[in-house]
Amino acid sequence: MTITNQQLFERSRQYIPGGVNSPVRAFKSVGGTPVFFQRGQGAYFWDVEGKSYIDYVGSWGPLILGHAHPDVVRAVQIAAGHGTSFGAPTAVELEIAELLCRLLPSLEMVRLVSSGTEAGMSAIRLARGYTGRNRIIKFEGCYHGHDDALLVKAGSGALTFGHPSSAGVPAETAGHTLVLNYNDVAGVEETFSKMGTEIAAVIVEPVAGNMNLIKATSQFLETLRTLCTKHGSLLILDEVMTGFRVGLECAQGLYGIKPDLTILGKVIGGGLPMAAFGGRRDVMECLAPLGSVYQAGTLSGNPVAVAAGLETLHQIQVPGFFDKLSTMTRKLTEGLTAVAAKHSVAFCAQAVGGMFGLYFRKSPPESFAEVMESDREAFNHFFHAMLKEGVYFAPSAFEAGFVSAAHSNEEIDKTLAVADRIFGQGMRRTEKATL
Repeated sequence: MTITNQQLFERSRQYIPGGVNSPVRAFKSVGGTPVFFQRGQGAYFWDVEGKSYIDYVGSWGPLILGHAHPDVVRAVQIAAGHGTSFGAPTAVELEIAELLCRLLPSLEMVRLVSSGTEAGMSAIRLARGYTGRNRIIKFEGCYHGHDDALLVKAGSGALTFGHPSSAGVPAETAGHTLVLNYNDVAGVEETFSKMGTEIAAVIVEPVAGNMNLIKATSQFLETLRTLCTKHGSLLILDEVMTGFRVGLECAQGLYGIKPDLTILGKVIGGGLPMAAFGGRRDVMECLAPLGSVYQAGTLSGNPVAVAAGLETLHQIQVPGFFDKLSTMTRKLTEGLTAVAAKHSVAFCAQAVGGMFGLYFRKSPPESFAEVMESDREAFNHFFHAMLKEGVYFAPSAFEAGFVSAAHSNEEIDKTLAVADRIFGQGMRRTEKATL
């Protein structure tokens, strides 16, 4: 007898808070029962009931090559056969560190960790240790992991559930974090003019992906770079999501911005738990054992995760890789926008590299406030209608989506055909959706 998603969810709720091990996996904001997946291959995955789906989540970004890429699987198998963990240095750690520094000119040194959250919290501690200052600037709707100092007006799951801040964060910790509006140049300039000498760092997603996809303006990022340099603060680019997902030199290459520190994750682990932070040599040398800023991790540089990451990074260096990935992603977003317009549905979409955003509004948002104007009920209807037809988008109106190298014209065409039927059957058309 085949077990069902509903049965697994009911059992999970008895032992796992909310039935999920990360809030973003829950269907709380869209309603219904989370899908429990069993296997994946290429652009598809299958749930425990045997139903297949075209996957536009890709484990929230890491699977840029698609599910179970044979070369990645082989690399993992070989590495695991030699031992799954040593808690001691390995040659492959050096190999991936050298590769990351070669691919990203802003990286002079890098430290491997196990998650984006760990990378973010470590980069903040390092910035404070290096500058001797306490204040941090972040931007409303941007999510940098669940570190106390950064979980203030955050995006991702915290935004989805309507609680931009988290209980359990001490007021005195949050008090050192200044939250400004994304893409608000004047707001940043005013803040630095008042307290520039107190600011240790500015941390920002160069392409926000945790309040849906929002592109930073060039003026915004250039202003951050100029002000940080002028006031002796560090500019931290959170490229956990955009890193090697939007281009071979990440978003900093697209914008021509050189940060002091960069946070990486997702793609560099090839689907296994690995992340990193790195940047200027003089800053990174403040880390223990060289300096007084402590950071450590038992599984940092885990050889199995590094093997998956190395193989993935080698694959994406093939000439034309990102051209093809970007073309497929734009075909999806432009196609969805066209079929929505055909049926007079207030909808738009945009893409950067292999990332995309879907919005039930007439134009792409440029800020947290504009994201909140989107018609979330219309998104929920769209999500469930597509899910029923075997197309899996993120179960939240506040998350970016992802296309992999395994997606072809066949998968995109199937998706557009399903969307055409759904839009044609009638979507909610409210005044809110026309904003």
